[in-house]
Amino acid sequence: MNDIKTIAEKDRATVLHPFTQLKDFATGKIGDPTIVTGGKGIRIHDAQGHSYIDGFAGLYCVNIGYGRTEVAEAIARQAYNLAYYHTYAAHTTEELANLSDRLVRTAPGKPSKVFYGLSGSDANETQAKLVWYYNNLRGQPKKKKIISRDRGYHGCSVISGSMTGMSFYHDHMNLPFPGILHTGAPHHYWGAEPGEAEESFSRRRAAELEQLIVREGPETVGAFIAEPVLGTGGITPPPDGYWHEIQTVLRRYDVLLIADEVICGFGRTGADFGCTLYGMEPDLVTVAKGLTSGYVPLSAAIVGERVYAVMEEAADRVGAFSHGYTYSGHPIAAAAANAVLDIVEKERLSDRARTVGLHFLKRLKERFAQLEIVGEVRGVGLLGAVEFVADRQTKRRFDANLKVGARISKAARDRGLIARAMPHGDILGFAPPLVVSESEIDEIVEIAYRATKHVMDELVKESAI
Repeated sequence: MNDIKTIAEKDRATVLHPFTQLKDFATGKIGDPTIVTGGKGIRIHDAQGHSYIDGFAGLYCVNIGYGRTEVAEAIARQAYNLAYYHTYAAHTTEELANLSDRLVRTAPGKPSKVFYGLSGSDANETQAKLVWYYNNLRGQPKKKKIISRDRGYHGCSVISGSMTGMSFYHDHMNLPFPGILHTGAPHHYWGAEPGEAEESFSRRRAAELEQLIVREGPETVGAFIAEPVLGTGGITPPPDGYWHEIQTVLRRYDVLLIADEVICGFGRTGADFGCTLYGMEPDLVTVAKGLTSGYVPLSAAIVGERVYAVMEEAADRVGAFSHGYTYSGHPIAAAAANAVLDIVEKERLSDRARTVGLHFLKRLKERFAQLEIVGEVRGVGLLGAVEFVADRQTKRRFDANLKVGARISKAARDRGLIARAMPHGDILGFAPPLVVSESEIDEIVEIAYRATKHVMDELVKESAI
């Protein structure tokens, strides 16, 4: 390995890093890149010898933890046997056929077929095309609009980025594209009227969705896309009754439900899928991240019977299904996914996420709920968030220039914990690997608490609280 300084210089000179302030990085204002060299379990380490608890599992994805040799061996076996072949014109591999069968047997809704990509973003692009294709084939060419939610996250490509409901993913990028609409976020803490119970709030959000569909014209609205639990928009579980009310509206107007399970799928919520936990019956399901635990890029658009039946029936009329990527169903990625899902099943990581997750939320509430700058502690399974406010009685937010969430995240990292400053508000987010133990949860919560107290002391000195 080259010396650290040389690697950092090469990186700064040549890599365009996602979600990085480009000038600050180019000039060294935010320091050198962190050169990650390895990981084991819930920890990673860097080239300077620092070790960190990864309280965010990479980007919600390393569910089985780092350093699982079973997956490395599966990747190597496949690479030695057949490193690559395409899936066009009905070519396949044993690993791909087995993985697809597995997903169709276990995914929520009434799954029929699986189409593969490399990321959640491209899988949601595929879902949008499938909505348009389906409605064209069944003679409803106007039924193309897709409704997402404020603060929903569905990717960063053109249509998936448009479906993402946060303006800073759109700014200066000519997004969102026409035909992508947004309705209210399912966050009771911020969205409820005074004294409004969760069930009433859910009914109101569903009524707002219905009003939007009627205003646009039901004959023009093709699909509604949503995460079972808001992820990047704040790690926010839905309020009571939400999914029942929303699905009632969708059925009334013949609107497809796309469940974005990229974060929630494969155990993260304490159930195999978020849809299972919340009683969702999707027509299309998007998975990625936990599918391979991040070991190899792979995503999937799981197509339900309702949609696929129309596609197959029309095939004699329209010809081949004209969508695909060079790396759709890559053999190495399929082998990695099967090895990862073997671990998820054998170690019962969904059950583990549920039981350890209860301990996690309990410890977060014990440590944070009474702090004067904490507005809400929330979570489900091994997803958790602490939201900070300047005044908890009035819910007054901090001045954005104080960057409270980012400061707490940095203070945690300085103490050996990676927890994410969420991009919508002053929120510290957690999504540790599903292999985390209760004692490791205690360590995560304690470091985060000390980091928060440190920033609180700074804010007192700055007269910000």
